[in-house]
Amino acid sequence: MKTKIHSALFGLAVGDALGVPVEFKNRDYLKRFPVTDMMEYGSHHQPKGTWSDDSSLAFCLAESLVEGFDLRDIALRFTQWVNSGFWTPHGKVFDIGIQTRSSIYTLQKILSQKDCEALELLKYEADEYTNGNGSLMRILPLLFYVKDKNIKQQFEMIWKVSALTHGHIRSAISCLIYLVFAEKIIDGYNMQEAYVLTQKEIKQFFKSEEISDYEVEKFSRLIYNDISKLDENEIGSSGYVLHTLEASFWCLLTSKTYEESVLKAVNLGDDTDTTGAVAGGLAGLLYGYEAIPEKWIDVLARKDDIIDLGDKLFSKYG
Repeated sequence: MKTKIHSALFGLAVGDALGVPVEFKNRDYLKRFPVTDMMEYGSHHQPKGTWSDDSSLAFCLAESLVEGFDLRDIALRFTQWVNSGFWTPHGKVFDIGIQTRSSIYTLQKILSQKDCEALELLKYEADEYTNGNGSLMRILPLLFYVKDKNIKQQFEMIWKVSALTHGHIRSAISCLIYLVFAEKIIDGYNMQEAYVLTQKEIKQFFKSEEISDYEVEKFSRLIYNDISKLDENEIGSSGYVLHTLEASFWCLLTSKTYEESVLKAVNLGDDTDTTGAVAGGLAGLLYGYEAIPEKWIDVLARKDDIIDLGDKLFSKYG
């Protein structure tokens, strides 16, 4: 049985794998040579269907959540990914962001000192210039753990998990907005309803939690306006967390199928694997596992392991 959990995991990994061969290619290049199908080699010289660190870390998080919520265990699995190739597509890490790499070294130090309290304090050590998209790209599995909690509880947990690699509040709010939207989709709302309800909930959250005007303003295009009304040339696709969040919403809201959503995301260029993964996770939830082209699932690295992971997560949270 393919559940919403399978739809999310495969939606993310397929979008990621579509983007891997053209990571760092700019938008002008992809206008001339657009991605229309799963490709091999390219930027990282990987076989067809290879996903990147985005999916690896999402799968590490999912695997940990099968046992329940334990920040130390999540951190441990992230370090195992770097050190022993845990949840890599082909046994070794080939792509890792600068911020993620340095954060995982910090996690190793904390774990070696058995100072688990320090994991809870990471969010206080972040500065504004550490807002890459490395926590947003892997946060989706947490949805299945937090989905029935109130937004304040959700945000506390999301920030803890985000802060393992990206501690700034802007990254945590980005993850929250993404998961609130995803939860609305799971609850059966259509795309437009889910977006309007997300905007409403996040506006209330900004007020009740007294989020600074400086941070609230960063989300104005997405939360106080309609991101889908913007032109493609107004949508960023760099590794900045806000670019990735806005792009994922924009791709979903301006498309009608899973395929259209992820190809649009990848063809924005630059951080193609992450934009593909983040948009792909939402599109997987919205359209379902069956809507993901079978030929893309068939070539996906470790397909059976991902199915098994989805089964385990479903038996825990389904």
